[in-house]
Amino acid sequence: MNNREIGTRYEGIAMEYLVKKGYIELGRNYYSRYGELDLICKDVEKEEIVFVEVKYRKDSSHGSGLESVTRSKQRKLVKTAMIYLKDKRIKDIPYRFDIISILGSEIEHIENAIWGDYL
Repeated sequence: MNNREIGTRYEGIAMEYLVKKGYIELGRNYYSRYGELDLICKDVEKEEIVFVEVKYRKDSSHGSGLESVTRSKQRKLVKTAMIYLKDKRIKDIPYRFDIISILGSEIEHIENAIWGDYL
């Protein structure tokens, strides 16, 4: 299995997890010149759009998936999300950035993982 196939597989697992939590899928793999948004969802309960970065690690020998979301990566995610919102003409709807880290078979969901200077 190549890296893209692995990414697609674990993005699917992450989306299944989010659907069980009451989220609705709006899109996957949205690209801009700055980067990619893995998953775009709506948190129905909070009425927010959620941009989700999915990170998978087979084991912790290379660190956690959360550690790989660097400041540079965060800036790229925010820029790409702004392009998405403009492209889809979405206004006046709150949004946030979450990270789903999958280590082996364990899923960790961090809500509002990106904030501060980037927003």
